[in-house]
Amino acid sequence: MSFRVNLPTRVPRSPYHRPGDACGVERGMVDVRFVWVHGTGVRRKRHDHLFALVRAGLTARFPEAEITSCYWGDDHGATLALSGASVPAPRAGRAGGDSLATVPPTELAVAEWQLLLTDPLCELRLLPELRTDDEALGMPGVRAAGAGVADLMAGLPRRPADDDELGALLTSTCLDEAYAETLDLVACSEEFEAACASASDQAEAREVAAAAARAVVAQLLAEAAESALCTGDERDRIVDILTSRLGGTGRGAVGQAGGVLLRLGMRLTTQPALNHWRGPITSRSVPAVGDILRYQARGGPLRDSLTRHITAADEPTVVLGHSLGGIALVDVLALAAIRQEPLRNVRLLVTIGSQAPFLHELGALTGLPPGASLPPGFPRWLNIYDRADLLAYLAEPVFPTPSLVADHEVASRQPFPVCHSAYWKLDAVYGRIAKEIEELG
Repeated sequence: MSFRVNLPTRVPRSPYHRPGDACGVERGMVDVRFVWVHGTGVRRKRHDHLFALVRAGLTARFPEAEITSCYWGDDHGATLALSGASVPAPRAGRAGGDSLATVPPTELAVAEWQLLLTDPLCELRLLPELRTDDEALGMPGVRAAGAGVADLMAGLPRRPADDDELGALLTSTCLDEAYAETLDLVACSEEFEAACASASDQAEAREVAAAAARAVVAQLLAEAAESALCTGDERDRIVDILTSRLGGTGRGAVGQAGGVLLRLGMRLTTQPALNHWRGPITSRSVPAVGDILRYQARGGPLRDSLTRHITAADEPTVVLGHSLGGIALVDVLALAAIRQEPLRNVRLLVTIGSQAPFLHELGALTGLPPGASLPPGFPRWLNIYDRADLLAYLAEPVFPTPSLVADHEVASRQPFPVCHSAYWKLDAVYGRIAKEIEELG
């Protein structure tokens, strides 16, 4: 069966059509059937809005075409079967305003350390600002108490002995490799030098010692990131040891700077908000994230539904898949071809903002074994992507078959995630699809 090409006297214009569009639209129309498959997180209202855009863009170029949608959000999308019973409830009695008295200590610690991991020297930077002018000046000719902290910092062994508790903790938490470099970084920082100079008595020097110890540990954790294997208890023990060796007194009452950081941490860092809003955030994210997880685990029913919809008519068919819809279409077409039962009415696959190539590179694409090429019988594949779309990937480098697979870049000039849905308003998308169909025809 072949495409029928008609030569109309007048071609309806797309609402997104630009003069000078070189897609070949004005030379002819193709009688073809389109099946559009939406992506993750889409439910009926959103589907209807997006499909209206798709239908308008395609109808403008193919007035005689049949344009259908395979809506799967209700039947095959994810839901929380027990209304989120698996989500831990937020703690009761959260404090409001500046009061920290009723905030659970674990929440305080998480908020404080999240701020320190973002800026390990922030507490040292804050200390001189909290001193009054008179306190900061000190007595002429008298060495500041904080200078002793600087001396102790300079004298710390850069490689603790194997039988030293600190050395054992650094090794077991995977923080040992950067320890010497981190000590030097903190010791030579302007923040540490200013904090030492501003400490005029022993109480303030002890506060500098504690802040410096936290700065060292925070820098180590920030540098190690996910490679660190460190619990909160281990972290606090390393801080206690360093504080003691810098002349402090280990863990004790929160100083001025620490109190300010705790309030800032509770207000500015994301963890307290995430704790409080975890339930609503989880519920709202279920369609987007849950659809992907459900498809990867139990995608068979959706693939069967797509197959029935695509093969319901014999006309030459173009299937268009957005995001997860594109993954499902690649799986459907690949599995059918592997079974030597290719969907012969499908002449063109169009994926838009698709992760199918990325999944195949990971060895996680259901339709193809890891490392396998596209099977005989797989249709021509046009993969459209926006470079700003973090969920869009290239197909050509993963499936290097120029006569079968082609990537095409468009640009909505929007950042992620807005660009992931903006494709359907881009004239360049419909123009490239029309050009591909004309070449096939």
